[in-house]
Order: sequence, then structure tokens, then C-alpha cells
Amino acid sequence: MELLSEYLDLTIFGILGLMSFIVVWLSIERWLFMRALSLPDYQNFDRLTVDLTKHLTTISSIGANAPYVGLLGTVAGILLTFYQIGQSGNVEVGAIMGGLALALKATALGLLVAIPTLMIYNALTRKVEVTQALWRADRETRQGS
Repeated sequence: MELLSEYLDLTIFGILGLMSFIVVWLSIERWLFMRALSLPDYQNFDRLTVDLTKHLTTISSIGANAPYVGLLGTVAGILLTFYQIGQSGNVEVGAIMGGLALALKATALGLLVAIPTLMIYNALTRKVEVTQALWRADRETRQGS
């Protein structure tokens, strides 16, 4: 339990920090790609879709799983709090509430990572749909003339 007590916050916050870094990195890459995208260069719709949706699964997975990582930290923090109270043999409400409050910070951080990530994912997904519609409209215009 000493190991868990010492490295719990560092591990959970490190994982959530890494997840945040990956989301920022992939979001900037997607934004730059979509900004520089040239629709006439694509002759095949499926190829366009593959290029547009690259890394979106990773962003979505991080957004969906960040709260669970935070929840894991909270559960481990609560477990640790109860273990320490059990070892001391002294049940004080203040110690329990203090431990629980500190444990909940992991869940809060998980939500702090998840909410903007899902907003970014939804914005990128919408941009993909708009780009696909523009590609189809451009193809129909070319076939009509």
C-alpha cells in the first residue's frame, strides 16, 4: 500500500496528462491537415474519407476513457483512505472526508480532459461531414457540365 500511496496521484495525473497531450497534438495535426486540404486532388471518395478521419478514433477513445481513468484514481484513493484508517484504528470523520475529497480530484481531472476532447472530436467530425458534402457537390457539378 505504500507504493500505491506514494505513486497514485502521479500515475493517474501522468496518464491523464499524456492523454491531454495526445489530444492537443492530434487536434492540431487534424486542423492543419484540413486547412491545407485540396479537394480536387481527391478522385476517390473513400480515399478522402480515410484521410479526413485519420486519428479521429484516437481522439474519440481518449474522450470516452478519460473519465474512467479519473474514476480509477478515485476508487484507488478511497481504497487507500479506508486502508489507512483501518491501519490506524482511529475512525475520525474528518480524516475520512479529507481522504474522500482528495480522491475525487482524479475524477474531476478525468472529466476536465474528457469534456474538451469530446467537443474537439465533435467539431472535427462535423468538419469531415462538411468536407465530404463539398466533395460530392463538386463532383456532381463537374458531371453535370
